[in-house]
Amino acid sequence: MLKEKLTAVRSQFIDRVSEPVLRKLLDKLLERRVIIDDEMDLGGVRSRADKARQVIDVVRRKGSQASSALIAALCEVDPCLSRELQLM
Repeated sequence: MLKEKLTAVRSQFIDRVSEPVLRKLLDKLLERRVIIDDEMDLGGVRSRADKARQVIDVVRRKGSQASSALIAALCEVDPCLSRELQLM
């Protein structure tokens, strides 16, 4: 269910999430052991949109528990965006 929720807001997340929020999300996902160190490196030359795409796709592929962690982290880091995406 949560995985599908992320799939439904994927395009909006990619369009709206900021670079600083992406960095904070990655830190929180690493702290919560949702991602590993290798997944933190999203290729320094990628665009913000490519980084956002990579983050949401990696987490979605890991299932509901990982998706829940991303949603919780987004609610914490950027409550406005999480409300806009109806993730709260």
